[in-house]
Amino acid sequence: MCDTWSATPSGMATLAPPDMNWEIPPSGSGAVPPEWSVGTPTPPPPPRPPARGARGMALALVVAVVAGFLGVTYLRSSPPSVDTSLFAPARPSAAAPAPSGTSGLSSSAISAAVAKIDQGVVNIDTVLGFEGARAAGTGMVLTASGEVLTNNHVIQGATKITATVVATGKSYSAQVVGTDPTGDVAVIQLVGASGLRTISTAKLSTVNVGDPVIAVGNAGGKGGTPSVATGSVTSLNQSITASDPNGANAQRLTGLIEVDAPIQAGDSGGPLANRNGDVIGMDSAAEVSGARFRPTTGRGYAIPIEKALSIAGQIEAGNASPTIHIGLPAFLGVQLAGAARGGGAALVTGVEPGTPAASIGLARGDTITSINGTAVGGATSLSSLLQSQRVGDRVIVGWTDPFGGTHSATATLVAGPAD
Repeated sequence: MCDTWSATPSGMATLAPPDMNWEIPPSGSGAVPPEWSVGTPTPPPPPRPPARGARGMALALVVAVVAGFLGVTYLRSSPPSVDTSLFAPARPSAAAPAPSGTSGLSSSAISAAVAKIDQGVVNIDTVLGFEGARAAGTGMVLTASGEVLTNNHVIQGATKITATVVATGKSYSAQVVGTDPTGDVAVIQLVGASGLRTISTAKLSTVNVGDPVIAVGNAGGKGGTPSVATGSVTSLNQSITASDPNGANAQRLTGLIEVDAPIQAGDSGGPLANRNGDVIGMDSAAEVSGARFRPTTGRGYAIPIEKALSIAGQIEAGNASPTIHIGLPAFLGVQLAGAARGGGAALVTGVEPGTPAASIGLARGDTITSINGTAVGGATSLSSLLQSQRVGDRVIVGWTDPFGGTHSATATLVAGPAD
C-alpha cells in the first residue's frame, strides 16, 4: 500500500494524504475498503536525475498539498511507461561515479559494497488484477532455493508476482509464502529457482548514528540494474504511524532505522546496507514535503533486518497467528462501501465475475448481514470474519437485497489476492 503520514516533534506521525501521480492506490483506498477495490493505472512520473546522492537532488515522488508539515510515504511504485533510455545509469561505473552524498564513502568503496549487495537483490513486479493496476518494488534473497524477503505493501493486492534476479537477469514467477501486514513483512517463493546468491546481514547492535549507509533498489519500478542511494544513519528506534490515504487501517511501525539517504518509490523491500555491503535494514518508507510537487528531503525509514528476519522465520515455519498469514487469504469476491447500511452491515458495491460471491447470487446493492451466523458490523467486520477462514472453507453468507428481501447461501472460498 502507499500510505502517507507526517513527522511530528515527538517522532510519531500523522496522516498526510498523497497525490497518486506516482504510486498505485492501495487495496481498500478511497471510499472502498477491502475486500477489494478497483483502481486506475497511474500516469508515468517525470524523468529521474541520473545519480541519487543523499542531498541536493529532486525525486519524482510527489504528494498532495499539506502545507506546514512533512509526510512519509510507503515506497511501492508504478513502473513508468517511458523509455528507460531516458534514465542515465544510476549505478557506479567508470563513466558515472557513485554518489557519495553524506555517507563520506568514496566512489570505489560504494562500488565494492554495491557489487556485494546486488548478489542477493531481486526486482519485483506485480499485477493487481482486481484493481486494474500494476506495481513494483524490491526484494532480498534469503535462500538459494528462492525464498525472498520484501515488504508486505509491495505485494499487497497482487494477483500475479514476477521477480527478476539482478545478478543473473533471470525472471521467475513467485508465490506468496506468507505475510505480516501489521509488521509490513512478506516472504515470497521464486518458482523453480536454485543456486541463488543470498544477502549478507549485520546485527542492529553494530549500527550507530552517523554510520554510512547504502540503499539499493528498483527505484521508479524501471527494473534492470538497481539504483543506488547513499547517506548516513540519523536516528535509531524510530516509531511512525501509517494509515491509508483516507485515514483507515492505521498501522504503527516501531524500532525503525532513520537515514538521510534519498530512497524513493520502488525501493520498498530493498536492502539498506553498511559500508561493507552487509544488510542492516529493509527500506520501507521515505519522507516527502507537505507542499505539492516539492522534492523529498531525503529522509527514509527501514525495518531492522533482524526484526524482518524474525518475522520471516515464523512465516517460513508456517506459524500462523492473528498477525501472520500463511499463503493467500480466503476470498469471497465482493467490493464493499465504507459507509454502513442496514444496522452496520456491509454494502456490496461490486461483485467480481467468477468468484464465490457471484456463484451464490450476490449483486451490487445487496447488504451482507452475516457470515456463518455471526452478524457483520461493516466492511472491516466482514474482512475480519473472512480472515479467520481458509481457502476451500464453506461459509454461509446472509444478505438482504435492495428491496428488503433476505437471502442465505453457502459459498466455497477461493484464494484471493495477497493481503
